[in-house]
Amino acid sequence: MMLVGTGSDVGKSILATAFCRIFRQDGYHPAPFKAQNMALNSFATPEGLEIGRAQAVQAEAAGIPCHTDMNPLLLKPQSDHTSQVILNGSPMGHRSAYEYFRLEDRKVLRRKVCAAYDRLETRYIPIVLEGAGSISEIILRETDLVNMPMAIHAGADVFLVGDIDRGGIFASVYGSLALLEPEERQRVKGILINKFRGDLRLFESGVKMLEDLCGIPVLGVIPYYKDIVIEEEDSVSLAAKAIKAEQGKVNIAIVLLRHLSNFTDFNTLEQDSRVHLFYTNNTCELAKADIIILPGSKNTIDDLAELRRNGVASALLRARREGTTILGICGGYQMMGCAISDPDHIEGNVERYPGLGLLPVQTRMTPRKVTRQVRFHLHVPDETAEMRGYEIHMGLTAPMEGEPQSPLAYLADGTTDGYVVDHHCMGTYLHGILDNQAFIDFLLSPYGEKTAGKTAFDYQAFKEEQYDKLAAHVRAHTNIPLLYNILTTDHL
Repeated sequence: MMLVGTGSDVGKSILATAFCRIFRQDGYHPAPFKAQNMALNSFATPEGLEIGRAQAVQAEAAGIPCHTDMNPLLLKPQSDHTSQVILNGSPMGHRSAYEYFRLEDRKVLRRKVCAAYDRLETRYIPIVLEGAGSISEIILRETDLVNMPMAIHAGADVFLVGDIDRGGIFASVYGSLALLEPEERQRVKGILINKFRGDLRLFESGVKMLEDLCGIPVLGVIPYYKDIVIEEEDSVSLAAKAIKAEQGKVNIAIVLLRHLSNFTDFNTLEQDSRVHLFYTNNTCELAKADIIILPGSKNTIDDLAELRRNGVASALLRARREGTTILGICGGYQMMGCAISDPDHIEGNVERYPGLGLLPVQTRMTPRKVTRQVRFHLHVPDETAEMRGYEIHMGLTAPMEGEPQSPLAYLADGTTDGYVVDHHCMGTYLHGILDNQAFIDFLLSPYGEKTAGKTAFDYQAFKEEQYDKLAAHVRAHTNIPLLYNILTTDHL
């Protein structure tokens, strides 16, 4: 089956996650697939390759390891006009939008993504395909890799997802179908209305109207939910995050960068009852934080320059002097050093830029991208717990000349990672480090007066519970017998 949308952010990824879980619960062996994804949040596969975070989440819901065949093409925006292109998990350089959409290149890419799907199809059933954006962008028809051309290649039954919360549901659903070519149109077997608020009985006549207009069934009207937590990769979700400090908990501020990546690093903290997590670049709010985290960035030098322009850099230095804990992750770790050099122009035209000077390290940007899952333990007294994380970065960071080695972590392969000055100042390349309860406890240990009587929780068990809640929610509001009937009937 394939889920396509009337637009972006209509809930395709979440519904794909739900159906991966539903099919698993029903005894099948499903897998997700999205031919092309665009996101700054990515994940490292067990093989040490890179895919979109959404497909990693969907694979987790399906109960299987993630693989690059689930997302063979990933675009990571680096500016308003350029993106890093990840093909089958490995970077193939940066492209402008014009370069990327050249027709001659699309033929090669189309063969690659179709080959990935074909490999996946031999190992799993069913495949839950996800489209991208709107299916009615007719200006992109010739270059489209991910929507209806992929559905035709896969022979997929297609289900159109519309977001009723944003309004215009009749026009968006009917118009999306009307703009399809006849061969594409006959593949669309049903409609899913997402994010409904209010009494479902009030939309019963609307369901009938849509079915009469479009000639296909509405398989479900799925209510908006607030009590289910599923990791999201789209930065649109950041708009719903807290932006101010709060009394009574350990306040952890995530510095809001223009090119912020992998904000899913902080999902565990967001659920920790001891912590209030908020995102900000407001210097007054940063001053209220107990802990400040500099997150990953897709353009470290540009974001660092912006921190100097907006006063955040000075606020971070002031916070350090006043005893606030500062942690840098990936690009944030690079920013905390003394200097960043980029002689090969990986990020742009600036060949050397001064860092914040919070850590006695320097970074050299390199063309080779490090992507791997790792096991590690902290290089701190009395902390021996084995932890897990992953690396996705370009650049090598090492102590300045004459400075001692002071790694934050020892990796299972015998190498080290990061740098720690003291309990209140440290940096690491390890994404997912905050998914380890032992590290969170280490980070919060100086703030015992605020955490007393509050306990942590098992985030992995929490995620499994959320997948089941999501599946139950979607199952309760979708005609699952009709869905299975459509999927098992040869319509074409």
